[in-house]
Amino acid sequence: MRDTNSMVEEFMLLANISVAKRILQSFPECALLRRHPVPSPSNFDTIIKAAKSMGFTIVIDSGKALSDSLDKAVNPEIPYFNTLLRMMTTRCMTQALYFSSGTLPELEYHHFGLAAPIYTHFTSPIRRYSDLMVHRMLAVCIRADKSYPDLLQKNKIQAICNNLNYRHRMAQYAGRASVGLHTQIFFKNKQDDEEGYVMFVRKNALQVFIPKYGLEGTLFLKPEDKTASSLFTYNEEEQSQTAGDVSLHMFDPVTVQLSINASDVQHQKLMLRLVKPKVSGFSVDSADVTEPPPKKLKT
Repeated sequence: MRDTNSMVEEFMLLANISVAKRILQSFPECALLRRHPVPSPSNFDTIIKAAKSMGFTIVIDSGKALSDSLDKAVNPEIPYFNTLLRMMTTRCMTQALYFSSGTLPELEYHHFGLAAPIYTHFTSPIRRYSDLMVHRMLAVCIRADKSYPDLLQKNKIQAICNNLNYRHRMAQYAGRASVGLHTQIFFKNKQDDEEGYVMFVRKNALQVFIPKYGLEGTLFLKPEDKTASSLFTYNEEEQSQTAGDVSLHMFDPVTVQLSINASDVQHQKLMLRLVKPKVSGFSVDSADVTEPPPKKLKT
């Protein structure tokens, strides 16, 4: 099934690339395309260093080279290592954008993430307005439909692209807010201990990924008593946090306690507390697991 899905995805990508080339031939000044700008190499510094510490090399010369190096970065001892690395790499990317071909030089048409010199969205007209516009352009190209004035004006196509980019960004924000809301609802009045992995090491916190729920949370390392000093020492070079004989690095497994911080009623949020490894004066005890009552015997 996975191989079949992969084959369908490849055909969809090829269809999008082929249509992009075709509409650009007929509409060199106003073809609706999609580009993914090359991210700054400095964005990947943390990822490259983290992968190197695990014995892997991340190559960022091109989208294809990056993809190939990620495919090789598999650590059997850390099941979610490759997943974490890909999630972290995604954060380094720039946002893909719709644009009208006549507004940019051809060198900027490139789609970095897909390693394609030209790209558009064609395969999903039932759920994306951009695909509907591309279908209209292709219909004119193959003489299946007539053109109309607005379709030939690059400024009007670019205005549509700007709105598509804005709406896509707003949809992402709405999606994140929805996840946050339903996370609060799910964990309300709960304390749940779960295994996680350190994604990022910050100056005063750890970003932890919880595979069971597919969510991330921030484990703040400051003590609850704001007047007390932190037990942890941050090492920026090694990207680690150390307290006594416990040292936490990227990709390290941890056990955290999930609950909702309801101290501010209008801004409730998911709270993470460290259970394991045990840090004296900071870690919390494991949440009590109550056994279900015994079933009544039928008489």
